[in-house]
Amino acid sequence: MDLIATTSDLAAVCARLAKHPVITVDTEFLRETTYYPLLCVVQMASAEEAVVIDTLAQGLDLKPFFDLMADEKVLKVFHAARQDIEIVWHQSGTIPHPIFDTQVAAMVLGYGDSIAYDQLVERICGHRPDKTHRFTDWSRRPLSAEQMHYAVSDVTHLRDVFAALDADLKKRGRSEWVSEEMEVLTSPKTYDFHPERAWERLKTRVRKPKELAVLMEVAAWREQEAQSRDVPRSRVLKDDAVGDIATHGPTSHERLANLRSLPKGFDRSKWGADIVAAVQRGLARDPASLPKIEKPRGNSNGAAIVELLKVLLRMTSERHAVASKIIATVGDLEDIAADDNADVPALHGWRRELFGEAALSLKQGRLALAIEKGRVIRVDRA
Repeated sequence: MDLIATTSDLAAVCARLAKHPVITVDTEFLRETTYYPLLCVVQMASAEEAVVIDTLAQGLDLKPFFDLMADEKVLKVFHAARQDIEIVWHQSGTIPHPIFDTQVAAMVLGYGDSIAYDQLVERICGHRPDKTHRFTDWSRRPLSAEQMHYAVSDVTHLRDVFAALDADLKKRGRSEWVSEEMEVLTSPKTYDFHPERAWERLKTRVRKPKELAVLMEVAAWREQEAQSRDVPRSRVLKDDAVGDIATHGPTSHERLANLRSLPKGFDRSKWGADIVAAVQRGLARDPASLPKIEKPRGNSNGAAIVELLKVLLRMTSERHAVASKIIATVGDLEDIAADDNADVPALHGWRRELFGEAALSLKQGRLALAIEKGRVIRVDRA
């Protein structure tokens, strides 16, 4: 197989693929040492051919590929599409559409939470793909014959996986469920990482408005620094250090030096000065302009409600053969336990019909759970 390495060859390939209603797509990239993923290889397949594109080839213009990704007449099939879409979005400013994510479809059809590609191929096609080259260095050239075979097999197996899942979705009347999820995956908001919202990604708990203000400023500084240097966030500052700074709010180099989560001498570096400045900006913010800090939920009754909702969720998942993770998250359950009108996916669309209404009925006493012959069952109450 020839590697596509020129713009003219890429344009010809994309023109052929654009004649098909469905193509499968996968990418190979590196991200361990950069903020933005380095796209190394793209592989695509139609019903008639499979191709591998050397995205690092000198002089190659990827515009034909990006145009194909935006072609509304062609359905693009991925597995676990989020990172692939992020790469296209970052490099071209466009998002692939329409798309079909086989991992999401598999969750809707009860194959488990976030099933891996090789496991899904094995369950549907009867054989497990060779994943030897999953963690290979895709930036090295030339690519080996084994790497090429691996890349092609990913998208050729994906054709069979898609066909099986699509047929099953239509048979069970769940195609629209997947379509709803694809709208989220193809929304620019999903990939819009503004530095001022970087704090939302952190699991650090803050208890006071001034801690939140410092967290927001330091997280935004780290995001901008990682972007400008094109390095992972952790290379700039680890998450626990960001949380430590937010809690202690060091306003001088001396106080910054006292934090054990920072490397020795960090306070005397350029970045130490930047952090102190970010802390000072945070402390100067008007508390009224800050998001409301969520107080820890509940008492023992609230925790008990969440536990009952977990049982109902698992029962619903098993009964309807849908992965519990795609129906509701633990966060959703906590929100429902605290508020009947919580704005969570579990209380909208097909999820509400499948689980949300029952969850509210359980919380309000109109539904009970019982054990019958070793199985948990629901009991509707008058």
